[in-house]
Amino acid sequence: MRGTKVVIYGLSTEGYALACQMAINGAEVSIIDESTASAITLKSEIAKIYPTISSLKEDALVSMESIDAAISKTKYLFFAPTIRKTGQDIKTEINSKFKDAVSPLKKKSSIIYNLPTGFGGNDEKISLLEHVTGFQVGKSISYYYFPIRDLTNTPNVIGSFDSIHDEVLAELLKSGKKEKKFVSLSSSEHFHAIETLSRFSTLCSILEVCKFAQDDVNKSDLSSNELNNLFLDDMINGLYDLKVLGSSFEGANTLMYLINGSIKGIDGYIKRLIDEIRTTLKKNDLKASRTKIVLSWNLDQHEMRGDKIELLQTLISRLRDYIGDVESINTPNFDLFHSDKTTLVVACSKSDYESVVKNKKDLDLLLIKANPLCDLIQ
Repeated sequence: MRGTKVVIYGLSTEGYALACQMAINGAEVSIIDESTASAITLKSEIAKIYPTISSLKEDALVSMESIDAAISKTKYLFFAPTIRKTGQDIKTEINSKFKDAVSPLKKKSSIIYNLPTGFGGNDEKISLLEHVTGFQVGKSISYYYFPIRDLTNTPNVIGSFDSIHDEVLAELLKSGKKEKKFVSLSSSEHFHAIETLSRFSTLCSILEVCKFAQDDVNKSDLSSNELNNLFLDDMINGLYDLKVLGSSFEGANTLMYLINGSIKGIDGYIKRLIDEIRTTLKKNDLKASRTKIVLSWNLDQHEMRGDKIELLQTLISRLRDYIGDVESINTPNFDLFHSDKTTLVVACSKSDYESVVKNKKDLDLLLIKANPLCDLIQ
């Protein structure tokens, strides 16, 4: 692996973590910053000193070159862009970036696709790859599928066209002592679908059952560590993957019932959270003109998927239908809480909740945990 030329297309959290891992292990790595249309050379020492994109942007002095120059020299191109469009525009954004990424590729190079595709999605990407480059996959160029959602638990398999095994790629993607297994592209799509559906089926079972916990005794009994530590931030992880999987099918089938049921379960929880906020205002006799709502959500602005950013904006918009003064904070800023209004804080992640509890002291605020029980902390 040492000396292998690698390019990561996309200065995303997931892409940067992969880049750092490979650079530290001796690969020659460049990572493409889409916002500046340039490729950053990531040396091993830089990767060790700057573990996050924010720290890299703030302090590091790095060498750069053009995107075309970096990609034309690479052996392995990882496609891990940040996606921020919504609705039907997502596919257009992805295809546009994919074309930009693969256009400069040379013969005998490999593309590793890191976004989820759903069933049959890789066939579409291969057709686009062959159309843009003029190369035939499996002969002049190689294609692999390795969808990343959580870098602490990456897939155990690598999807490969014709199940071709690449020892160098396996070493690049190795996590700890666990080897990666090469399987067909369709098999890797199925593995990712099973992981995604299993996760959301379990999550939505929890959310649906917790709807029936209405009284304080029930809520207290159900407040196990599992439910206490499950926040909105965790619930949304992989929602994009679920929706992409759903777009793979037409018509009704059992899988679509599972997918749509899970999506409705998340939507139902959002509605319940908003209703709980409204109920809390009424129970405490808080007038809209004398109340401020603060959504505390420490969002990663560099994630590949834009689900959480989109949902935060939806929450703000829907809450403003009831309360005009609604703000969001990415890192708890307690100056915001010193107000002549009563402040209702909604903690959307475990870290946000712990930070608010630690620092709220004698501040006049109410705190709702965005967990399955929507617990109110006073």
